[in-house]
Amino acid sequence: MSSRAHASSPAWRWLGLRDVDEAEGSAVVEMAATSDMANTAGFVHGGMISALADSAMGRSIRTITPAVIRSMSFDLKLSFISAAKVGETLRATGRVVHAGRRTAVTECRVEGAGGRLVATASGTFAITRGKE
Repeated sequence: MSSRAHASSPAWRWLGLRDVDEAEGSAVVEMAATSDMANTAGFVHGGMISALADSAMGRSIRTITPAVIRSMSFDLKLSFISAAKVGETLRATGRVVHAGRRTAVTECRVEGAGGRLVATASGTFAITRGKE
């Protein structure tokens, strides 16, 4: 885990998201899929998976230098590959593809049990860098 401290947002706490690993330009975030996250078919609602992917990509931006002090997604594309099951832990790996002065482009892979691909995502973020 990075030495940078992270404040957990209310959304992260509500979703039960947790940081698993970080490196320069990447972050891994997990979420235990609970029954409260189910859609009418009994699988994990796509919005929950989207929130997980967006969070992992946003966290990956916070690992780059010069430091990013604020980031907000303004574009998000998600492709669902397989259904996520209630009760399994979903793991999202976010990676920075490109980071400029004011925007960053990211990608993400969301996996279920046994590394099964659940979704892929890409996102563009508005960023503010700190003074170095």
